[in-house]
Amino acid sequence: MIEAVKVFFRNYTNFSGRSTRADYWWVMLAAFLFGICLGVVTAVLKLDVKTAGAIEGLISLAILVPSLALSVRRLHDINKSGWFILISLVPFVGGLILFIFTLLDSVDEGNTYGPRAQ
Repeated sequence: MIEAVKVFFRNYTNFSGRSTRADYWWVMLAAFLFGICLGVVTAVLKLDVKTAGAIEGLISLAILVPSLALSVRRLHDINKSGWFILISLVPFVGGLILFIFTLLDSVDEGNTYGPRAQ
């Protein structure tokens, strides 16, 4: 998980290439666990809602671009255009379709986005 997070931040604005399913989901797990820890810390410190919201908003802004880049590279890994990320804007089904795309296995043969990520 630590290596996946390092690669995540190392490729901060890299929208080309490919990312494996494992890389994607390890980063999502790390973000989820970090969010839980942040919630616990804000509760223990008894921060008001405004302060906690500001902290969470700043962290969300900090990882917005690398999260988009990781999602685009994950789509490239299944031989889909990065523009498919916009499908998540379709109400109800868009997010579900993107979720299913992230679950698909890598494409080995003839991927135009580069060699299979290791």
